[in-house]
Amino acid sequence: MFSGRKERTEGELPLPEKSNETVFSLANQPAGLETRRFVLIVAVFLSTAFAALLPFAGTPMPEFSAFVPSSAAVVLINDLITAVLLYAQCAIAPSRSFLLLASGYLFTALIMIPHALSFPGAFTATGLIGAGPQTAPWLYFSSHLVSPAVLLGYARLKDVDRPSASRPSSTRSQISVSVVAVVAFVCGLTLMIAEGSQYLPAILTDRTHTIPVHLVIINISIIAIAATAFAELWSRRRTVLDYWLMLISVALIQEQVFFALGAARFSLGCYAGRVFSLIASVIVLILLLQETTRLYARLAHAYAAVERERNNKLVNAEAITASIVHEVRQPPTAIAVSGVAALQYLKRPSPDHEKVRDALNRMIGESHRTSEVLDGIRSMFGRADQKQEAVDVDEIVRDVLEAVNADLMENGVTAYPEFAELPLVDCHRNQLQQVIYNLVQNALEAMQTVAGRKRAPRVRTECRSGGAVAVVIEDSGPGINPSQVENIFGTFVTTKPHGMGLGLAICRQIVERHGGELVAYSDGSSGAQFRMVLPVRQDKNSISGS
Repeated sequence: MFSGRKERTEGELPLPEKSNETVFSLANQPAGLETRRFVLIVAVFLSTAFAALLPFAGTPMPEFSAFVPSSAAVVLINDLITAVLLYAQCAIAPSRSFLLLASGYLFTALIMIPHALSFPGAFTATGLIGAGPQTAPWLYFSSHLVSPAVLLGYARLKDVDRPSASRPSSTRSQISVSVVAVVAFVCGLTLMIAEGSQYLPAILTDRTHTIPVHLVIINISIIAIAATAFAELWSRRRTVLDYWLMLISVALIQEQVFFALGAARFSLGCYAGRVFSLIASVIVLILLLQETTRLYARLAHAYAAVERERNNKLVNAEAITASIVHEVRQPPTAIAVSGVAALQYLKRPSPDHEKVRDALNRMIGESHRTSEVLDGIRSMFGRADQKQEAVDVDEIVRDVLEAVNADLMENGVTAYPEFAELPLVDCHRNQLQQVIYNLVQNALEAMQTVAGRKRAPRVRTECRSGGAVAVVIEDSGPGINPSQVENIFGTFVTTKPHGMGLGLAICRQIVERHGGELVAYSDGSSGAQFRMVLPVRQDKNSISGS
């Protein structure tokens, strides 16, 4: 019923276009095939029973005085709950049509109180609240005149009154005014009928028999209004509620036909009419509760989805922030190391100006690399097209090894590069440099965790068949558990005590964006190997760089 596909039969109005703000309300829930079938089944059941009982509508039945207050109590509870549900829908999505419908149900619920109290034989022989013989029937028919009029008003308003979000205080005030107005109307109508029943046309000649002419006029009036309401609802049918209100209109028409043909207060038609009305009202209440529960479940799922999306955005924001910290931290560290070295060279009795110059050049280079790292991160997380160029992978590897040379020397590590003559590769230079830098740094850090083993990272480039180049970085560290090799590329997965688990995830993301792949191999004891494969530049004029 709440699937994305909206079923619509010929003659139904299309659903209104969704606004930018989704409002979960009974006013905009489309009636699916299941709903239409169920309404049809109930309508067929009522119509079959109606046709079977209609010839016997005038059959006198035993007087059962307790039936009226009992049925009135059921109507009171049923319609009061329905009114509360409809007012709740108004609070969610304010709508004049729903406010009118809720007011109508509240009226039919409250009017049952004076009707039951004034019915002769229910509590006293003549009824309570100063009632006369015409009070109870006029109160009852008043509710039946208001009910179809409310349905007609709802049908006229619902297509020009879209539900939308509103200020809670404004909605509460409208609902409060509606409740106060209905209570005042019920009290005023009860007082007017009880005190002025002698001025109203008589419906009963005695306690049980009716005046056919007046009864027929009243019933025809109610049937006419109910039939008009049914026609308006049919021409504007669209939502679940529309179909069930059409069923109420049909039940109301059948009830009035029974009353018109019964011609007596305790006839079969009189009992059957009330039972038909009760059945339809109870079924509608059950369906309203069911649809309200579904709306709640849908709203709960939507809220959970919003929470998940919010958490995902927070995680993404944290990942971006952590990525920036992870990448930007390394160049300043190298700058600081080079600065300390330059100061040490200057403090010597005979300053080594050549080494000072090299240290300063490394500081300048690392400063530029900081800017390049930030540009790379911006292009990686941004939506702008990445600017690619033809680059020599061997040259980038040499630049990286030169940048980390101080760290290698400080840790007593010697790198053994092996270069092949590679064709040019189309890529984002800064990002490719960032990947190789991270892989070399990871190799260096891995070798720092072992003792008594030759610490010599191997870095080599290869020309692969099928138009691809490869950069292979091997270390002599502790290795990686073979069962966990693929997992190390996951976000926030790390084997370092103070690692963030972002470096390898970002590296693989960069390589895959360049149409390549980054994989790892390890036997779990004698180091690890990382292999980056990239497609070569699709240009017949490309030359090898060396």
